[in-house]
Amino acid sequence: MNMGRESRWEKDAMTVEIVFALVTAVVLAAAVFAVALTLALAFGASGPARKGALAGGALLGAAVGVWRLVRVLRRFDAQRRRGH
Repeated sequence: MNMGRESRWEKDAMTVEIVFALVTAVVLAAAVFAVALTLALAFGASGPARKGALAGGALLGAAVGVWRLVRVLRRFDAQRRRGH
C-alpha cells in the first residue's frame, strides 16, 4: 500500500511550485527595489536621503518577496489538500 506517501507526480508538482514561488518572489522583490532606486535617481536624492530610499526599497522588496513566497506556497498547499 502507498497510503500516507506522496507519489512521484506529487513530489514533482511540489518542486515546480516551490521553484515558481522562489522565482516570482525574487522578481517581485527586485522590481520593488528597482522602483525605489529609480525614484531616488529621478529625484536626485543624495546622501542620507538616497541611502534611506534604497534601504526602504530593499526592506519593502524583501517583505513583498516573502509575502509572495508564502502566498504561493499556502495556495498550493490548500489546493493539494482539496485534491485539485
